[in-house]
Amino acid sequence: MALYRYLTATANVKSSAGKLKGIFCSSSTSATATIYDSAATDTTRTILGVFNLSAGTMLMFSGDDGGVYFTNGLYVVLSGTCAVTIIYE
Repeated sequence: MALYRYLTATANVKSSAGKLKGIFCSSSTSATATIYDSAATDTTRTILGVFNLSAGTMLMFSGDDGGVYFTNGLYVVLSGTCAVTIIYE
């Protein structure tokens, strides 16, 4: 069962292991995102490096199990003005 979290600013989405399933950007003004395998503000284990967010864009992560595993947590850093929904397990 997938969970979701709506963000407009940097946040710790999950503080334990899980799976990143997708990202939906509903609005963006020169915004970027970086996603880390971290339970807090540790930015040493990058899942996705800095990428531009475009309004109306959905990024789904597929593969054998339909997602990208993380072990320490899910920490999302947003810059600019944006609204995104993170889909995870």
